[in-house]
Amino acid sequence: MKTYTVKSRNFRTVLCLIGMCLLLPMQAFAERIKDIAKVAGVRNNQLVGYGLVVGLDGSGDGGSVFTSQSLKSMLNRLGVILPTDINLQSKNVAAVSIHAELPAFSKPGQTLDITVSSIGDAKSLRGGSLLMTPLKGVDGNVYAIAQGNVVVSGFGIEGGDGSRITVNVPSVGRIPNGATVERAVETPFGEANELTLNLRQPDFTTSNTVAKAINEFIGPGTAYSIDAGSVNVNAPRDLAQRVAFISLLENIQVNPGDAPARVIVNSRTGTVVIGQHVRVKPAAVSHGNLIVTITQRPEVNQPGLGGGNTVVVPRTDINAKQENNRMFKFDPGITLDEIVRAVNTVGAAPGDLVAILEALKEAGALRAELIII
Repeated sequence: MKTYTVKSRNFRTVLCLIGMCLLLPMQAFAERIKDIAKVAGVRNNQLVGYGLVVGLDGSGDGGSVFTSQSLKSMLNRLGVILPTDINLQSKNVAAVSIHAELPAFSKPGQTLDITVSSIGDAKSLRGGSLLMTPLKGVDGNVYAIAQGNVVVSGFGIEGGDGSRITVNVPSVGRIPNGATVERAVETPFGEANELTLNLRQPDFTTSNTVAKAINEFIGPGTAYSIDAGSVNVNAPRDLAQRVAFISLLENIQVNPGDAPARVIVNSRTGTVVIGQHVRVKPAAVSHGNLIVTITQRPEVNQPGLGGGNTVVVPRTDINAKQENNRMFKFDPGITLDEIVRAVNTVGAAPGDLVAILEALKEAGALRAELIII
């Protein structure tokens, strides 16, 4: 009989691997911190600018005063002196607004995608080219320069009799890599001893869970919750070490807290979304509709042989129908599946379901927050 000897160090390694495998099913529904939180100060910045698109095939601004003024100002800067009383009306030019998002940590020389939108009466930007346009941030500083050929996905065709066909929106286009970053945005990424993780959806349970997961993974006292939406984490001051530290934090698996019991109702579309934890106290519901139908049938009354005039006599039929919907009862602690099954049993439409939920809320039987958008 052979005897196998396992060294203690290797045995501990095997036990650790077995333990990790056993924990995998438990973490199947966990989420990474990267997916539920963001590092404070790491954010995008909006940029906006005003410019001219030229080279249009007669689809530009025909009578916009600001387009004429912008064209004259551009020509004057390029050395073309025009009389002050001249009014340029070129349909090959369109005044546009340009907007883009400057990602965090963007450096000079990198490029951005931009969106170009007509602000005058231009019918289409197809085939046009955007001239050099500065893009400014909210502080008024120039952070990027935009220029390039506009890509338009829509088109419009108009006939001489006024008929017109338009596909998508031809007055809006994009320029991939159409802007070049000229200035970097300063971020407080490495200034403090701590960094803050802001939850995408504030929740006290999730905030506490994130702090506990970080402390268990890295060490006690590393993180602590400051409110329902933020967790402070002690981090290295060295930038290289801080980047590696955040990379480690982002991949920690946590189980976020369940959302509060809510019922979301879209009054315009009739869409109803019922959360998992919605409960109903004992209640009886009866919902029926009175349908009234009015039909008019004009009849022609012909005169007899004695003379007279032919007249049209309106005939009106009025029918009333009461739907015979049965009353159904909600038992204590009824769940989402049972609510939907009970409502479907009586054939209630989405609009009827909204009325039922509102009535249950008024009666104090709906244990959930009813939100109507």
